[in-house]
Amino acid sequence: MISATEFLQREADITSDILRTRNIGIIAHIDAGKTTTTERLLFYTGKIYRIGEVDEGTAVMDWMDQERERGITITAAATTCIWKGYRINIIDTPGHVDFTAEVERSLRVLDGAIGIFCAVSGVQPQSETVWRQSERYRIPRLVYINKMDRIGADFFRAVQSVERKLDRRLVLVNLPIGSGSDFQGIIDLVEQQAILFPSEDETQAKKIPIPTSLSSLANEYRTQLIEKLADVDDQVMIKYLEGEAISVTELKQALRKGTLSGKFFPVFCGASLRNKGTLQLLDAIVDYLPSPVDRGRVSGLNPQTGQADERLPSEDEPVSLLVFKVQNDVHLGRLLYCRIYSGLLRPGVLINWSRGKRERIIKILQLHANRYQLCQEARAGDIVGVVGPKSTYTGDTLADTKHPIVFERMAFPEPVVAVSVEPRTRAEQEKVNWALARLADEDPTIHLRVDPETGQTILYGMGELHIEISIEKLRREHNLNLKVGKPQVAYRETVSVSGKGEGRFIREYDGKAQYGHVILQVEPLATPESKFEFVNHCPPEKIPEVFVPSIEEGIREAMEVGPLAGYPVINIKVAIVDGSCDQSSSTDVAYKIAATMAFREACRQAKPVLLEPIMKIELTVPAEFLGDVLSDFNARGGRIQQLESVGSSKVITGLISLRETFGYATTLRSLTQGRGSYTMEFLRYNLVPQAEAARLLHQG
Repeated sequence: MISATEFLQREADITSDILRTRNIGIIAHIDAGKTTTTERLLFYTGKIYRIGEVDEGTAVMDWMDQERERGITITAAATTCIWKGYRINIIDTPGHVDFTAEVERSLRVLDGAIGIFCAVSGVQPQSETVWRQSERYRIPRLVYINKMDRIGADFFRAVQSVERKLDRRLVLVNLPIGSGSDFQGIIDLVEQQAILFPSEDETQAKKIPIPTSLSSLANEYRTQLIEKLADVDDQVMIKYLEGEAISVTELKQALRKGTLSGKFFPVFCGASLRNKGTLQLLDAIVDYLPSPVDRGRVSGLNPQTGQADERLPSEDEPVSLLVFKVQNDVHLGRLLYCRIYSGLLRPGVLINWSRGKRERIIKILQLHANRYQLCQEARAGDIVGVVGPKSTYTGDTLADTKHPIVFERMAFPEPVVAVSVEPRTRAEQEKVNWALARLADEDPTIHLRVDPETGQTILYGMGELHIEISIEKLRREHNLNLKVGKPQVAYRETVSVSGKGEGRFIREYDGKAQYGHVILQVEPLATPESKFEFVNHCPPEKIPEVFVPSIEEGIREAMEVGPLAGYPVINIKVAIVDGSCDQSSSTDVAYKIAATMAFREACRQAKPVLLEPIMKIELTVPAEFLGDVLSDFNARGGRIQQLESVGSSKVITGLISLRETFGYATTLRSLTQGRGSYTMEFLRYNLVPQAEAARLLHQG
């Protein structure tokens, strides 16, 4: 590691190009206007020459056929545009909870984000989820209250919703002039001017003094703005206390300082569909969101020494990059989306230090949704596509051959829905297996398992929509005629008490003795979020350290098939407590098999139980249908957490078992004459009720 003095000196030498780079994501709940806003950003920066519309299926960023047909974003799309001399790399992310992995891996490599919230609905379940995801990576964000032109739009209610539900301090930079059909413009509290939109061409906007009727309101909120800026900037505080005028430049500097530090989040407003407010957003991206240099050094581990290491966002550093997405392109083959954290990337050889594999970069591509432009090189701060690596996957680190480093990997949620997938004819089996492997290669939340009893391939996904779109992708891209089973809940198993098991494997293969003996203790985890903990309490004279990894491997394999009904085991702690070895015949294979035997016996003694996914659900229904919807929800075993009014609708927030939600969309439409809707996301695993567990085990 370098010293602080060396770091500061090298940081000062970083070129100005990277200081004028912004890597941002657009995050929000489904239908909040992410893709619509992104299309405007691209149009006004000259990246595209015609604004595409989501509802018409013409949006550039929604390039997949299924995205255009359904009017939703399914896969994160990356692009680059230029605004006032700044290079802005944008990733437009999905808003549906089933595709939350796309958001997770995008946020992992971004420096800033714009959180978009509907002016009518405020904070919705998935907008809360993606906000929490961005919190995990400590990403500075702007808040954009969109759809100010909608009936029922209320800017201040939406702002209060963000402050209350997300528990974050906001700073209002904009105020709307009117709302709904009367939305006419924006008050810029920093510049102290009004921006009126006489037409749907935002470049024709007129900047005028703030109308007298709104001056009192504007002065009140500008004072609040300055007071909050004074908390983070001494210069602003001194001038404010002494009653001196504060320049626009000083206000912007203080806003940037507070945004980058996470002390607050600037709030803007507009109506992207009507081309109102997006130019303000472009300026805000440049003025307030961080460059890679602002984000600073990137930490990792040296895989050869196990010591902490880091890279500066500079071309002068050794090259290092993180792969955050894999896509199998029809023409290019295997395309890897990468964030370059340091150095200069050119075609050539790198090492995948996550796996110890030598990889060759053949092509470097600038990304624009599903279109690509060949580049000779890319530098620190860039987000690009590369073609060539064969053994590199999502979350892997590629770096210089002489300077090893591995960056932090991404964590993805467990899939909760499963279907069986098999070909119509035996002749297509190999083709189906190959296509499924490619699908799992692209999507880390797709899990595949072969049922040991039936031989069927089980495909696990994040929800019904995720499964449906994945199957449709297999059919369209690979021309497969598949038999697909009905969606099933992805149950899990765990233990309820402590249990001990012994595994002893003594056999002879090919004339060579094999000996493995291990005693394991299992117990439920105090913190279920950990899913699995493994410890070794056995002294090395009984089981040498060299065999411990094989024992852990055997345990992990045994966890794939639980003792009750064959579901994977989670939320469990396993300890090696005793065992023995034979100096002449102990082998890795023998200990692996012995560990599997011991684990199964320990689990049987530890009173195994079934777990089921519990979903957080939000229903939006017209007030006149509330009684029928609540009655049905309660009959399904749902638990209501909150009931509130939003305009003429009622919003129900609650918890429900996933097994009760299959086909619920049809029921809700029937109960509300097609006017009700719902969104849900996985929350946690709970014990299956005794009666339901007995039914499941009887079926098994």
